[in-house]
Amino acid sequence: MHILLIAGGWSDEREVSLSGGKQIEESLKRLGHTVTRLDPQENLSDFMDLATAHDFAFINLHGSPGEDGLFQAMLEEADCPYQGANPKASFLSLNKATTKLVYQQNGLPTPDWDFLPVPPSKDWKPDLEFPFVVKPNNGGSSIGMSLVRTPEEMPKAFRQVFESCKEVLVEELVEGIEITCAVLGDEALPPILIKPNLCNEFFDYASKYEAGGADEICPAPVDEELSRKVMDMALTAHRALGITGYSRTDFMVRGGTEPMCIETNTLPGMTPTSLVPKAAAARGMSFDALIARLIELGLETHGHPQGKSQGKS
Repeated sequence: MHILLIAGGWSDEREVSLSGGKQIEESLKRLGHTVTRLDPQENLSDFMDLATAHDFAFINLHGSPGEDGLFQAMLEEADCPYQGANPKASFLSLNKATTKLVYQQNGLPTPDWDFLPVPPSKDWKPDLEFPFVVKPNNGGSSIGMSLVRTPEEMPKAFRQVFESCKEVLVEELVEGIEITCAVLGDEALPPILIKPNLCNEFFDYASKYEAGGADEICPAPVDEELSRKVMDMALTAHRALGITGYSRTDFMVRGGTEPMCIETNTLPGMTPTSLVPKAAAARGMSFDALIARLIELGLETHGHPQGKSQGKS
């Protein structure tokens, strides 16, 4: 197939997107596809023409725009199939506050929270007890996230986060282990235990992307009951948000037994060492096989019974 690989963009996660795009391009070529790279930051004006001319689009964008459903909507307008969530599921999932509402509606536990669409007044007091986490309501990779332990730390934390975003989530800090669980198709993959190594208080940007930033152990060395509970919750979140193809839900486990849903990612990282490929590898699936499966699922969900472009190879 002729595949349009979309990577880069103009979110704070641009460099992560470009790095993953290189790995995906190599995989697509090994699978026998021809690949056209498109960076929306550099060439947005040709987006619709390129989408119309290709058999499939592989999206490797993170943050907004990308995970917010914008490019998915444009691909549907261009009648070009793609992998992953549709525009509605993408939009709901990127917004952490609306994701939490969906969690609660479907009986999924999530930490208590406050939503701040504008900077709080000087006399504002949170409904939550200290410590709590302050983070952008949209976006990922823990960019702009900070831990607030005392009232004196609040002004700096809010100033920092509102410099980079317009909406903020204040969230109860859950002390415990961090686990993430991917869903592929309609099956939860083995959970992964995340152990930051950089003396940071949470799995921040450096822990995620710097060499040696964290140990990511798959399958997670936890008891079978907790593992099954996390897998069931990840699958419930995936379905409740209307996601198709794949997703990854992050958890904090309180007291070693109570997993709490933190957020669900519709376009998780896709380098060979990223979390979803690592979970797939634990099931015996190579990186190339995972990419091929995502294309297959995308065609099943967003494609056409007779194929979009008869005569193309």
